[in-house]
Formats: sequence, structure tokens, C-alpha cells
Amino acid sequence: MGFRSGGAMLRLLVWAAFLLGCCHGRFVVEKNSLKVTAPDDLKGTYECAIGNFGVPQYGGTMVGFVAYPKANKKACKSFDDFDISYKAKPGSFPTFLLVDRGDCYFTKKAWNAQNAGAAAILVADDKDEPLITMDTPEESGRAEYLENITIPSALITKSFGDRLKKAIDNGDMVNVNLDWREALPHPDERVEYEFWTNSNDECGPKCDSQIDFVKSFKGAAQVLEKKGYTEFTPHYITWYCPEAFILSKQCKSQCINHGRYCAPDPEQDFSKGYDGKDVVVQNLRQVCVFKVAKEHKKPWLWWDYVTDFAIRCPMKEKKYTKECADGVIKSLGLDHKAIDKCIGDPDADEENPVLKAEQDAQIGKGSRGDVTILPTLVINNRQYRGKLDKGAVLKALCAGFRETTEPAVCLSEDIQTNECLENNGGCWQDKAANITACKDTFRGRVCECPVVKGVKFVGDGYTHCEASGSGRCEINNGGCWKETRNGRTYSACTDDGCKCPDGFKGDGKHKCEEEDPDFVDEEFE
Repeated sequence: MGFRSGGAMLRLLVWAAFLLGCCHGRFVVEKNSLKVTAPDDLKGTYECAIGNFGVPQYGGTMVGFVAYPKANKKACKSFDDFDISYKAKPGSFPTFLLVDRGDCYFTKKAWNAQNAGAAAILVADDKDEPLITMDTPEESGRAEYLENITIPSALITKSFGDRLKKAIDNGDMVNVNLDWREALPHPDERVEYEFWTNSNDECGPKCDSQIDFVKSFKGAAQVLEKKGYTEFTPHYITWYCPEAFILSKQCKSQCINHGRYCAPDPEQDFSKGYDGKDVVVQNLRQVCVFKVAKEHKKPWLWWDYVTDFAIRCPMKEKKYTKECADGVIKSLGLDHKAIDKCIGDPDADEENPVLKAEQDAQIGKGSRGDVTILPTLVINNRQYRGKLDKGAVLKALCAGFRETTEPAVCLSEDIQTNECLENNGGCWQDKAANITACKDTFRGRVCECPVVKGVKFVGDGYTHCEASGSGRCEINNGGCWKETRNGRTYSACTDDGCKCPDGFKGDGKHKCEEEDPDFVDEEFE
């Protein structure tokens, strides 16, 4: 199956024809807001494009000031070579390093900025054009630093970059606020997300990062799914072979169902190892594992299958086979007959409904663009940008919940800080009854009167909350006066407020006094 000279050109033509002939969708650039608070002539909110690396602070904000280096303006070299440092001193603002586009990878710029002490990097475009997504470079041994980039990154337009540089050259302090709070929709108490991945384990660092992510995220993903906090769907990119090349050796080795569903050769070498069609079949098997597991109300088993398959059936050990996959399926107690039926006949000259659905799902709808990058994570129909890392992805998922509905994992100290711990978040509280209106959420605290033991408190949440309804007197006596005299207990609590009992006078909340000391309430006879 090897192809030489003209064969290499044919492979390029095959995929070029595909790209030109079947991609009519669109790529959506995911954006967030950059707010300039000073100087006055720059004040305003500007759009910037989220980089597809580093760790965007989904659900949060970052405040700092912009610095533009006097040397190494494109950040393609280490700033140590120029004796430049942006490491923050105690009490100082974090530095947003502004650099120019060009001459090296975006990721290299971010890495050098991070090592210099910058808290974030802003890359100014070098041409007037719409914003683009800064992506990671293609597989390269030189890019080992990619997984260690932790600062957020954003691309800004040339015109905005020029204005920032001018202000800095004039000696102005440029204060900015990078805001990710609305980068992801957060409409309700459940987050829907998709993971577009690949069963291929021989495509270099990106394949390694995908399976490493699956292994590390599996536990959190399964807990969230089992408890109904999330609805997860895995997806796999497939292409079709242009009709003019269906009978070529290249399409026959990379496609199933007569050119309808294809994947690139794992080693990019048609003369050895597994073929692209082997990858398509294993991708299809993983989709079917998910479908069958979901039909049995256990969709989270997909994470177990993919993890175990990667460990037990690697290409390098020549175990990337149906037999090995069936062994994993059997060990998980899945219905292998139902999975085989779902897979169908890869040699048949007909559509496979499962893979056809996968191709259709690649095309963007609404606010979501086409899926063209592997891996891709889509959260609440918006493509995630950033590092494929358990902590970063969990932070993004947590940003997709409506405030006050986040699961406990989102409120752990590793993910965010509890703003209710200091001064009760500025909210109302009843220290005696240990009741507070402060609710810690992923985006910060909200002051909202609580519901305690079925009793709803009403008020503004900041200065006042009061129990209401028929059970209100069970909670701290409804905040009303109460006193025991001579073995008898008197209370001013009623279903609709505080009113001193018969024979007493006062405000009902803080004080009730006997009108007639000789008065005896028949209720207590």
C-alpha cells in the first residue's frame, strides 16, 4: 500500500479535494471581553479571541496592567536574554504582557511570557483582519512545553494593539480587566458537553494528550454524569473520500463503506502499521459502546472502555484489533452483540447511520462553529478553548452551571475561593440560629434569603431576611419575641409576622410586656 512520487501528490489531492468540496460550514472564534479602565481615552470593552492553549479562567475575571517590552517585542526568545522580568512584587498588579504577532508559534510567545512572570499574554495581530483562534502547532518534539503553559492568552486586533502601544509609549498606565464570566452560556442546573476525540494512539503529542485527559478526567466525569449534573456525548470526526478518488489505493486504505467514512493513516505511512480504515472502525466501535451503554442507563461506561482500550489494545503492541476490543467490552459487562449490530458492515456499499450522524454533527449550528480541530471540547454548545487538563476543563464545566446550582466539586478550594467565609460575603445572617443568606457560587457569592427545614425566608438578602409561612415559628421562633415565665412560654410568633400575645404589648420582635400583671391567659390554664 505504499505510494511514492506521484502517490504523495495524489494523497494531497485527495484531502485537498475533500477540504474544498465538502466543507461549507464555518469556524467560530470563541471570544471573551477585555475591559480597559484607564486611561480615559481608552476606556471601554473590547473583544479578544481566546487562545486554544493555556488555562482560560472560565467563570472568572483577572485585573492587571499592560506592559509592552522594549526588546523581544514578538516574545520569540527568552526574556532572560534581555534581562527583562515581569514577576509580580507583593501588592503589585499582575502583568498582561502585550506582544506582537509573527516569527514564532503563539505558544512559544506564551511560554516565554509565562517564564518572564507575566500573568497573561495579549498578542496584537500584525494585519487588519477579523479575530482568529490561536492554536497549538502541529506535532513537534520541540513543543514539549505546551502542556506546561498555564497563563491565559488572547489575540487582539491590530488597531486595538496599536492604541495600547501608543498609550504605553506616552507613559500612561493601562489598566485592564480580562473577563471570562460570559465566555460560556450558563442557563440551568445541567451542563451538556461533547468531547471530539480519536481512538488513534500513534499521532504524537495530541493523541497522547487526549488519552491522558480521558484517564485523569474519568473519575470526575463519571460522578457528574451519575448524579445528573452533566449530559456527556463523545464524538469522532470522519471525512468522506471525493468521488473521483474512491477507487484509489489511498481511499481504500483510509475509508470504509466505499469511501463514505475516512480517517488519515495513523503513521502517515501507507506502507506499514495500521490503516486509516482501522481507525474509523475503532472510532465507530467507541461510538457504539456509548450508545449501547446509554441505552442501558450507564453512559459513563464509555470512559471505562476508552481508558481500558488504550491500556490493553495499543497500536504499538499490534493489539488495536476487534478481538482485543471485544475483550474489553466483555470485561465491562457490555452487550457485544448489540455493539456489533450498531457497527454494521464496514465493507457494505451503503450509509452507516451512526457515522452519518457523526459527520452531520461536525457542522456547526447556532453559536457553535464547525468542529475542525482534534481534540475539541464543546460546553453548552460553545467550543472550549484552552489546555486539555482536568483542572482547566472542570473549571470550564463549572462555569456552565447557573449560579447557585453548581455541584459541590465546583466549590472546592482547588477550583475557587469561598467568598462567604469573609464577613459573610456582606449578606444577612442570623448568628444565633446559624442561618445565612450568603450562597457561594462558582462566579462569586450571591445574597439570597435561604430555605431552612422547608421554611422560606423572604427579604433582600443583604440586610433583612425573615421566615415566612406556617412553619416559620419553628426556625428561631420566626425572629420574634419569646419568653418563659413561671413555667409558661409566651411567644409573639404568628404565621404572618410578630405580634405580642394577648395580655402583652410591644413590637413583637424585641419586646413584649404584660399589660396587666394579674392577667391570666386562658390558653395556658
